[in-house]
Amino acid sequence: MTSRDLVIKTLNQEPVERVPRDLWTSPEVAADRAEELAEIQLRFPRDIVPPDFKYPPGKRGKGIPNRAGRYTDAWGCTWHVSRHGAAGEIKDPPLAQAARIAEYQPPFELLEGSRQNQARLAAVDRHCADTSRFVLAETQARPFDRLCLLRGHDAAITDLQSEAEPTRRLLAMMHDFFCREMEMWAATDVDGVMICDELGSLDGLRIDAGLWRSVFRPLYREYCKILHERDKFVFLRSKGNMGGIFGELIRIGVDAIHCGLFAMDIERLAKRHRGRVTFWGEIDPCRTLPCGTPDEIREAVRRVRRALDFGSGGVIAQCQWDADVPIQGIIAVFEQWMAPMPMHA
Repeated sequence: MTSRDLVIKTLNQEPVERVPRDLWTSPEVAADRAEELAEIQLRFPRDIVPPDFKYPPGKRGKGIPNRAGRYTDAWGCTWHVSRHGAAGEIKDPPLAQAARIAEYQPPFELLEGSRQNQARLAAVDRHCADTSRFVLAETQARPFDRLCLLRGHDAAITDLQSEAEPTRRLLAMMHDFFCREMEMWAATDVDGVMICDELGSLDGLRIDAGLWRSVFRPLYREYCKILHERDKFVFLRSKGNMGGIFGELIRIGVDAIHCGLFAMDIERLAKRHRGRVTFWGEIDPCRTLPCGTPDEIREAVRRVRRALDFGSGGVIAQCQWDADVPIQGIIAVFEQWMAPMPMHA
């Protein structure tokens, strides 16, 4: 069975011989710990890989992401990066002044059918044909998070609550962009498409669940519809406690969800939703992975497996390798995912 077959069976809630693996590495690990990364990739190969594709910088793009200093992304958000490889932080949202919304346009040039873009997409299809692993495309789509990045979190929430017309128009433009992007990826040979939206925190949702349902649920439903019509799986990558809308995401068609399992009641979440969606990780990246002993990390994996891993699909062995996580922790994660679980026999 190929990695692609394994992941597809997992997503379809079918019996599998093992849980598929997915390791995310920070830019710091990739740049500064290449030998350790090569060892992990040899011992525990990933079953899910990105396509051979990179978005152009766009008309607004300046600088290099994840390099110490400042860079501006294609949407006009300027990020301040404290050290090489670290995640950036936005200090001055470009649309903090609502008057600027009227003249704003999303970076539609990223999706134009130029010769260069057609060549990039042709390379994606060649990569899909050449690999036996599951190919998952990451998109620009992050409607709530992008609104917060452009306006600032507090201003975005206030606008949504008051149904401010300029922000509604901005959301409509963003949604048009994201739908076109979904159609672009749906026309390729990738196996799945990922939406990245920072909806949760350790304490709960960053947005009221009712507000999310009224404003963002219809957008997500349309993304899922576009992708499912072309037989693509829909993955959502988020953070934190997503319990308030977890069931909603399943009902609108999201096939795999990544969120903060250890910020929620894993056992209760599994009891309610196991068999209806694929749990895409995780092992606690805030405390357990950077601070735990190998035995503590193994116990964290066992807890997830006791709740979710019954050999019948529905779970992916994902973890995040950040700069403060020793290689022994990553080894402990994947070794424990491979260990027999006799209580599930």
